[in-house]
Amino acid sequence: MKERAAELRAQKQAATLADLEVATLERIAEMPEEERAIAQRIHELVKEHAPELTPKTWYSMPAYVTGGPKGKVVLFFQTATKFESRYCTLGFQDAARLDDGDLWPTSYAITAITPEVEERVVALIRRATGA
Repeated sequence: MKERAAELRAQKQAATLADLEVATLERIAEMPEEERAIAQRIHELVKEHAPELTPKTWYSMPAYVTGGPKGKVVLFFQTATKFESRYCTLGFQDAARLDDGDLWPTSYAITAITPEVEERVVALIRRATGA
């Protein structure tokens, strides 16, 4: 909770959207090597395929939001080590347009970033943002 409160204070003080991206990249740089590679590539894919999303940290993890720093979270990345899980997670929030009838997935386990995984992630990003 203390970490989240500090994160919110820092975001209020961020002068520009670039400051939020720097904070996001700093968090990614702190991750263990394998998780950092996945998070960095997801960051690059979001920037390339959904440049309208703003990167920021959300519960100390990379997240991408609509309409600037106070926008709604569309997608986020969670490391395995922070949550003592066996896999990293790419998750989507309500703002993501992944609706598919009455039931659809909102999070995905990622253990490696391969060309096939990248393809699926890009498709999810595009679908989530309506691109």
